[in-house]
Amino acid sequence: MLASPGIGSGLDVNGIVKQLMTLESRPLSALDSKEAIQQTKLTAFGSLKGMISSFQNNLVALANPAKYAAITANFADTTLASVSATSAAVTGSHSVEIQTLAQSQKLKSANFATTSTTIGSGTITIQFGTYNNGTFTLNPDKAAQSITISPSNSSLAGIRDTINAANAGVTASIVNDGTGNRLVIASEDTGLSNALKITTADADASNTDNAGLSQLAYDASSGGASNLTETVAAGNATLVIDGISINKASNKITDAIEGVTLDLLKTNLGSTTTLNLSRDTASIQGAVSSFVKSYNDLNKTITDLSKYDAATKQASILTGDSTLRSIQTKMRSAISDPLTTAGGGLSLLSEVGVSFQKDGTLSLDTTKLSAVLSDSTKDVSTLFASIGKTSDSLVSFVSAEPDTANDKYSLNISQIATQGTAIGSTAAALTIGAGVNDTLNLTIDGVEASVKIAAGTYTTTSLVAEIQSRINGESAISSAGIKVTLSESAGKLTITSDQYGSASTVSITGGNGKLDLFGAPVETSGKDVAGTINGITATGSGQTLTGAADSSGLVLKITGGGIGARGDIDFAHGFAAKLNNLLGEMLDGRLIDSRIDGINSSIKDIDAQRETLNQRLVDTEKRIRAQFTALDTTLASMTQTSNFLQQQLSRLPTIS
Repeated sequence: MLASPGIGSGLDVNGIVKQLMTLESRPLSALDSKEAIQQTKLTAFGSLKGMISSFQNNLVALANPAKYAAITANFADTTLASVSATSAAVTGSHSVEIQTLAQSQKLKSANFATTSTTIGSGTITIQFGTYNNGTFTLNPDKAAQSITISPSNSSLAGIRDTINAANAGVTASIVNDGTGNRLVIASEDTGLSNALKITTADADASNTDNAGLSQLAYDASSGGASNLTETVAAGNATLVIDGISINKASNKITDAIEGVTLDLLKTNLGSTTTLNLSRDTASIQGAVSSFVKSYNDLNKTITDLSKYDAATKQASILTGDSTLRSIQTKMRSAISDPLTTAGGGLSLLSEVGVSFQKDGTLSLDTTKLSAVLSDSTKDVSTLFASIGKTSDSLVSFVSAEPDTANDKYSLNISQIATQGTAIGSTAAALTIGAGVNDTLNLTIDGVEASVKIAAGTYTTTSLVAEIQSRINGESAISSAGIKVTLSESAGKLTITSDQYGSASTVSITGGNGKLDLFGAPVETSGKDVAGTINGITATGSGQTLTGAADSSGLVLKITGGGIGARGDIDFAHGFAAKLNNLLGEMLDGRLIDSRIDGINSSIKDIDAQRETLNQRLVDTEKRIRAQFTALDTTLASMTQTSNFLQQQLSRLPTIS
C-alpha cells in the first residue's frame, strides 16, 4: 500500500476527495439554514413573551380596585398634623381646630442619693385606667401587669431596668435634678384612660408606707396611697371638626372622620385650618396612560415580527404565523367586547377616551378621561378591575376569581353570622377574694387561657372592665389576635368573642371564680352566614359568603341586616382584569410555550439529522479514499510494468 495518496498515480487525491465531499455536504448546509430559521423564531417568541409579560405587569395596577378608590388628604397647615386617607374616606373639606394634644402620665419618686441606693423588693402591680372624682376606673382593654423586684435588683437602677425589661406598658428612667436621683415612671400610651395606679406587695409587709418598695406606690383615688408625685397629667387630644367636639386618647386619630388618619403634631387653639379630601385622579390617569403605551409597545413587537414588506417582497420571521395572529385577535377582542354587567355606568373603553386607531394602536383622549373621572355617576373602577357592585349597603364585594362569570347575581340570606357567647345564669359576685374566687379558665375561639382577677370589691361596671382587661391581656389570647367584649344585664355577665362564625366560641371551663361570677353559663357557638347566590347554595365562613357554579370564587361580606332577598350584585371582570387573565393563560403554557416547545423539538430533530448526515459523510469519505487508493495502487503497478517493458525493449538488438 502506498504511504501517501497520489504518489503512485501522480493524481491530487486529497484535492479530488475534498471537492467530492463538498458536494456531498450540501445537505448539511441546508440543515444549518433550517436551524438558523428555527433559532430566529425561538428568539422572536422569547421577545414576544417578554413583551406580553411586561404588558401584564402594567395591567396589575389597573386591575387593582384600590387604585380607583384612592383618596388624597392634606392639611392647609402641614405643621399641625400629618394626614392620610383610605378608600373609605369621602371627598370634601373639613375645618379643624386642634385644642390640646394627648399626653401620657408621668410620675416621679422622691430623691435618692445614688442610682445604687437600695429601695426595696417585692412585687409592683401596674393598672391602667381613668381617675374621675376620686374614683379609679380600669381600662378594660389593658390588663394589669405585675413585676417582681428581686433583692438583687432592688436598687434604684435595678428597679428601673426590671420595669423596662417587663414590657409592662410603662417606661422607667432616672433623672438627676441636681439634688438627687429620681425614678420617673411614664405610661407608654397617652390618654386619660391610660393613667397609672401602682400598688406594691412590699417585702417589708407594709404596702403603703414611705419605706421599701412601697415608696413607688401611687393611687390618686380617694383614700389611696401616693408616694409618687405626678409631673405630667394624663390627657386626651381634643379638637373640633366642623363644629363637632372630638375627644380621643391618642394623637393618632383613626376614627374621627371615616377613612382618615390624623397624626396630631401641635395645637392651633382659637383658629381653624382646612383638611381637604380629594379623589386621586392623577394616579388613575397615569395608570391608563401607561396601559395605552404598554399595549402599543406590545402591538409594535407583534407587527414587526409579522409584517410583510411589499416593496422589497421581504417577509418577517413570523409572517403568517397562526400563534401570533391568535394572540393579536384575542387581545383586540378582549379590549373591544363591551362589559354588559359592569355596575359603574360604563361598558366600553372608548367611553373613557381609549380607542383603536387605523393602524391597530390605541390612543388616549385625556380630556374625555378627566371628564368621566369627575362624573360622580360613573365608576371607572368597574371598567378596568374585577368589581361587584351591591345594592344592599350591608353587603360588600370582597373578591372574585378569574373564572367567576360576569353576571347580575341575586342574593338571598337564610342565616346572619353570629358571635360565640357565654352568658352567666346568675348575677355576678362583686367581691373577689384572693384564692377564693379570683381565677377563670376559658377557651376562646379554640385557644385555652387562665386569668386571675385582682382581689377587691367592685361595681358591676368595674368588674366587667377588670375581667375584660384580664382576658384580653392574657398572652395566649392576645398573641392569637383574639379579643372579647364583656357586658352585663341585670348583673349577669356576658363574654362575647369578637370573631364571627362557627369558629367563634366562648367556653368557661373552670376556675374557682366560675360559679360566683357566671353560675352555670349558657354557651352558644357562633354561626356562619348562610344563603344562596343566584339560587345556588353558597359557602359561608364567618361573615363571608363564597359562591358556586357560575358565581364560583365570588366572595361577599354580609355585616348585618335581615334574612331573605338582599338585592343584586352586578359583577364583571373589567378590561384590565380580562386582559390580565388572558395574558396569564398565554404565558402559562397554553399558547406560547407550546409553540416554543414545538420549535425546540424541530431544532432537536435537525440536530439528529445533522448527526446522521455527518456519520454518513465520514463513511462516504472513507469509501472514496479507498477507491482512489486502489486506483493509485493499480496505476503504480501499471507504471512499473510499463517501465520494465521499456527497459527490455531498449535492450533488443536493432535490425538494420
